[in-house]
Amino acid sequence: MKKATINDVAKAARVSVATVDRVLNHRAGVRLQTVEKVHKAILKLNYKPNILSGNLSKGRTYRLLFIVRVARSNFMDRLGESIDDLSERLKDENVYIEKRMVDTFDGTSAASMLDSVSPKDWDGVAVVVPDLPLVRQAIDSCVARGVKVVTVVSDLPSSARSYFVGIDNIAAGRVAGRLLGRFTLGSPGHLAVLVASLSLRDHVERHLGCVQVIQAEFPHLTLLPTLEGRDNPEDTFRVVNELLSSPNGKNLKAIYSSGDASQGLIEALTQNERQKDIVTISHELAPLSRRALLDGTFDVILSQNVEYEASQAVALLRQLCDNEPLERQNYIGTDIFFPDNLP
Repeated sequence: MKKATINDVAKAARVSVATVDRVLNHRAGVRLQTVEKVHKAILKLNYKPNILSGNLSKGRTYRLLFIVRVARSNFMDRLGESIDDLSERLKDENVYIEKRMVDTFDGTSAASMLDSVSPKDWDGVAVVVPDLPLVRQAIDSCVARGVKVVTVVSDLPSSARSYFVGIDNIAAGRVAGRLLGRFTLGSPGHLAVLVASLSLRDHVERHLGCVQVIQAEFPHLTLLPTLEGRDNPEDTFRVVNELLSSPNGKNLKAIYSSGDASQGLIEALTQNERQKDIVTISHELAPLSRRALLDGTFDVILSQNVEYEASQAVALLRQLCDNEPLERQNYIGTDIFFPDNLP
């Protein structure tokens, strides 16, 4: 197969070669949407820019570590696969990437792993960890030792991290709340918000955004106590099934799942005779959630480009390692999928 060139990338992304060059070299002046288009084209074409000579001339090696929370979800599996793919593809560019897993809800283990990161071994760290005081302190200590840190998917803005790579989670929650409010307008009833855990900032922010919109603009929906599924299909099935079987479940109009809780949520809904009467919005497009959207179990799926997030985390860490200035905080886009616009 012919090796892809920078011209092929430019053509696929429908931009100029100069724009592709600016994106590859992390230069300012390129809109975020354009950066995403270029990175999607790079991934699709498996384009490998020849920056090896530049790294060698600078004598530069990048040693990057990803610390990622374990979760039984398609999204986190895809994130892990993206990191593994980057690790393999970037070896020839003197970029060495390792992935370590930490229990989703064990802040002590996450903090301990961060405390073990030495600048003698690592230049930069990308983390997907719970937002807990001891974890924030561990990030601050890591930065103080000279290791660059970025957060991915879920932010810890009060820590010393340099940048966040992910969607605007509050805005995503507000979108979900607005859609649920519109879909159920004129039909008073209950709304349930399902999160993995209130210790995960991405879920907390999505929950907050949804609640803000519902309380301000859609008073016909009454919010129920938050459900926690702990990123576990069995726990998710149990809490959703208990709700559906309860008195509150008889007047349940809508469910917002703030994460990739597809399996347990789908099983609970499909086993209930009121499934089609409940408007359901979930996150992350995967084979299981895609089928649920097509068969009407889900009404909308909000999704993010996990492959782009992983590659952007690496690019930002390299900039930080080279002491290059970063642009102001930007969020990646949130995709909104209906059955009609599935890719």
